[in-house]
Amino acid sequence: MNGASVFVFGKSKKKILLIKRRDIPIWVIPGGGIEKGETPEEAAIREAKEESGFDIKLIRKVAEYTHIGSNKKNHLFEAEVIGGKATINSEASAVEFFDVDNLPETRHPLINEWLSDLKKNRKKVIKREIQGVTIKQALRQIHRHPIMVIRFILTRFGIRINT
Repeated sequence: MNGASVFVFGKSKKKILLIKRRDIPIWVIPGGGIEKGETPEEAAIREAKEESGFDIKLIRKVAEYTHIGSNKKNHLFEAEVIGGKATINSEASAVEFFDVDNLPETRHPLINEWLSDLKKNRKKVIKREIQGVTIKQALRQIHRHPIMVIRFILTRFGIRINT
C-alpha cells in the first residue's frame, strides 16, 4: 500500500509536530496508508487529523520515495496547522511540537533523512528510491531500545501491546 506522511509546522517554522505511537513508543510524523479512491494529499490531511487532532493546510509536496525492491511509494508533504487541538487517541499516546534541532532520541530512524530533504526547499518534488531502515540503524535501535524493537517485531506478527 502506498503511503503519505507530513511534516506539520506550528506557528513558527522551528517546531514540527510529532506523534508518539501507542504500539511502538517512538515519535513519528503523521502519516499512513492511502485509502482506495484517496489522493496522497487527502491521505496526508486525513492522517494528520486522525493521529494528532490538528487541521492542516498543505504547503507543498516535498518528495516521492519509492521503496527499494517494491513499487510502494511514500509521498512526503510539508504543512502548517490551521486549526484543531492536540488529541490523544488509539494510535497516539502523545502529540507534541518539537524544535527541529532538538528532536527526541526515540524517533523514527528516517526522520532526519526526510527532514534533510525538506530543508533543501526545492521547487521540484524530490523523486528517489529509499532504503528504509538499514541493518546498521536497526542494530543501533536494538542496542539503545531493545524493548521497543521487540514491540515492533510483535506488531509485525499482528500482536499489539497498548500502553
